Amino acid sequence: MTPEELFDIVNEDDEVIGQQPRSVVHAKGLRHRAAHVLVFNTDGKVFLQLRSISKDNNPGVWDSACSGHVDAGESYADAATRELMEEIGLLVETPLEPLFKIDACEDTGQEFVWVYQTQSEGPFTLNTDEIDAGRWLSPEDVTKAVAETPEKYSPSFRLIWKRLS
Repeated sequence: MTPEELFDIVNEDDEVIGQQPRSVVHAKGLRHRAAHVLVFNTDGKVFLQLRSISKDNNPGVWDSACSGHVDAGESYADAATRELMEEIGLLVETPLEPLFKIDACEDTGQEFVWVYQTQSEGPFTLNTDEIDAGRWLSPEDVTKAVAETPEKYSPSFRLIWKRLS
């Protein structure tokens, strides 16, 4: 049996105030940390992943190329780089470009979220435990799709896309 992930619990200023297992953090709605990475290709299209239907949070909806929790003691940037490799098999050679930070709120599941971007042409090796599909879309198509069918996109991704566009 794999040990449960341990997350840093943070206060309203994103300062670590303790640590708890994932199940406790989610059950109690405690503030914690996550990272999202937007991957663009040279044509300006963005890669989105369809979250696995078996995920415990936001199953079966479209999301950033990768997203994931920051483990206890880990930095946002290290988590983003790790998640890229774990979820889509992308090993980045240069540091990710930080875009902005979103404060913990209901739409993020009480996660403070740092959003990064990188460039890649793929192809990617999708982690089938986490992702059911992936696709490239133009920013205009993403904006239109999120406006027309917001329920098909994770609440965090909708916040990120609104801030980006």
